[in-house]
Amino acid sequence: MNISVWIWGLTIVLCALFIMIAFLFRKKSGESFVQYAIAGGTLPFILILFTDIATIMGVGNFVGHSAKGYEIGVANIPFVFGEQGAKVLFALVFAGFAARFTYVTIAEMMDDLILRDRVARALIAVLTSAIMIAWTSGQAIGMGALFSTFTGAEPLPMILLFSGVFIIYTTIGGMYSVVWTDFIQGSLLIGIALWFYYTVFSEVDFSFSTLQTRLDEVGGIHLASLNLSFMEVLSLFVTGVFGVLAAQVYWQRCFAAESPKVASRAMLIGGIVAIVFTSLTTLTGLVIYTKDQSLDPNQAISYFILEELTPVAVLAFFLLVFLAAISSASSLLHAASVVIVNDLVIPNMKKKEESFYVNMTRWCVLLVGVFSVGAALMFESIIDLFSLAYTMAGGGVVPVLIIGLLWKNRKSERFEMGERNSRVTVWGARAGILAGAIVSVAAGILWGVFASAILTILVSLLLPNREEPALSA
Repeated sequence: MNISVWIWGLTIVLCALFIMIAFLFRKKSGESFVQYAIAGGTLPFILILFTDIATIMGVGNFVGHSAKGYEIGVANIPFVFGEQGAKVLFALVFAGFAARFTYVTIAEMMDDLILRDRVARALIAVLTSAIMIAWTSGQAIGMGALFSTFTGAEPLPMILLFSGVFIIYTTIGGMYSVVWTDFIQGSLLIGIALWFYYTVFSEVDFSFSTLQTRLDEVGGIHLASLNLSFMEVLSLFVTGVFGVLAAQVYWQRCFAAESPKVASRAMLIGGIVAIVFTSLTTLTGLVIYTKDQSLDPNQAISYFILEELTPVAVLAFFLLVFLAAISSASSLLHAASVVIVNDLVIPNMKKKEESFYVNMTRWCVLLVGVFSVGAALMFESIIDLFSLAYTMAGGGVVPVLIIGLLWKNRKSERFEMGERNSRVTVWGARAGILAGAIVSVAAGILWGVFASAILTILVSLLLPNREEPALSA
């Protein structure tokens, strides 16, 4: 069985299928900007569920987290529970709330309900789109490494080829092509992933104690212990949680859902799947370490598959990671482009025809895709790339969002579109967003969150909006 031939054959067939699906929805997605961005807010449970799962389970969850498991062991688990557990928190707290509205982005929602300030909206857009661009770059990194290991091809051409495919079909079909390709990809991904984990953990008899014994035999027992301080664990957890809460891609799916119940249920199930799968992927890194202790962590899982498993397993794993990468990349690229157009361009120009906004977004998909590929070439670690974006956006945006929603002007009234109901002021939001992002990168996300929250409240008290009386504590 020639694995390279099969890999190239599957890649070509799947890419052609996804581009064909995009053309099927080209006309419908081009009816209006809202149709292109959130499918008109009409998506049913099954599509929201599978696009959540397909988006969540990107290449980072198979290549990146296995690399971290190989490198630092179970010490990666706090980040996993923060990053993936945040989806459950999002489902329980925010998904139903977001699905009540038909906003296009989190920045637009915060601007309408809390801020009413183009500068703050632009800051939120920059930070939230950074997460999407980083994730898109991460998918390209993973696919380049995967093709290089499995076929011997140079990573750079593979990154360019792979990126070109998801850029094309995202540009053409918008949200419709994203969710329908995610339906196919997510269905296949779940089945193959379950089979893959079964195959891997059969190597240690499905026993953590056996895994510990094997690690001890090769001098890697340190990987089986948490070995982190409380503050390190808390920082990793908060980085994951706040980063996900600032991720446009999850808010966008809630805005696209046909009802709050659909959004909440889909995100809850997707979050649970993500916690289980990503934790198992981290443990996969430990299993690989028992086999070979001299590998490059970023390529450990690929080498393990090639050396330890059958040709059929090799092909299945390739298909698993390919589907994970291309589904996440298209969703993230679409989300980033929608943010840029909706929050950086539209508020600062005269009103245009809907076709103008759709075409602009399509061009933006192309430009952001090219930029993401460039960023992919600058970073060696997928998870480090994610973590930087998480840190900036989580520390800057989320504290302002939470304070803005909890600190109401009219406590008894619920939030409604078109009605600002928050005591956070323009300068309070600006100060909180900037301070949170800067301090999070410089001193850690815990300090960033603290600085953002304190400054948001203090500056709002000291500098009220012009149309409002001075606020009292």
